[in-house]
Amino acid sequence: MQKLGKFILFMGTLFTRRENFGTYVKLTIDECIKVGYNSLFIVTIVSVFMGAVVTVQTAYNLVSPFIPDYVISLVVRDMTVLELSPTIIAIVYAGKVGSNIAGELGTMRITEQIDALEVMGINASSYLVLPKIIASMIMYPMLVVLSAFLCMYGGYLTSLATGIISGYDYIYGIRYEFIEFNVSFALIKAFVFSFLVASISAYKGFFTSGGALEVGQASTAAVTNSCIAILLADYLLAQLLLA
Repeated sequence: MQKLGKFILFMGTLFTRRENFGTYVKLTIDECIKVGYNSLFIVTIVSVFMGAVVTVQTAYNLVSPFIPDYVISLVVRDMTVLELSPTIIAIVYAGKVGSNIAGELGTMRITEQIDALEVMGINASSYLVLPKIIASMIMYPMLVVLSAFLCMYGGYLTSLATGIISGYDYIYGIRYEFIEFNVSFALIKAFVFSFLVASISAYKGFFTSGGALEVGQASTAAVTNSCIAILLADYLLAQLLLA
């Protein structure tokens, strides 16, 4: 509870003694490139192969002659939109972006760069952390949308390559009884997960003390705590919005 209270107070400091709007725009754009554009490659690779694997495994398990082939792509679609793209990619995102944020801020702390900002009268938490959180909440939902498309497209390519389901049946299953709220649910999860990863990682990095060893420990703790928070939030959101 003490750490939770410290985290909440830390979030409150992001909105005090802020710099001018133009400063945050520039910093946020720079962070968008770091957390979004630089994550495209890993998100693309994971999403395509995730869709391919889910398609093959679903086809392997649906062996009943009474189940039409298009159910395979229907299962891939719902699994992708509801869980795989928002949650599994969030775990990857925590490892890629969360560790980077914690390591960057931790290094700035132990080299006294954060102390120098405070001495100059700048609110270091707002100046350094707020753009990272805003950029994460802007870019991660975009990555989720891209991941969902690539996951289903990876399944489509696999279906064509292996012949386990025809292209027509795959597209039909993707469109069959589509529930629009599932997309909204995925985006809600994306916003929540992006905030959790950025804020927890920034908190761990900002309060690093010691030397290079502690920076590595802060990065590890940031990824671990972010993953736990993602899974807990995933359950709570599912219970609140789908139950």
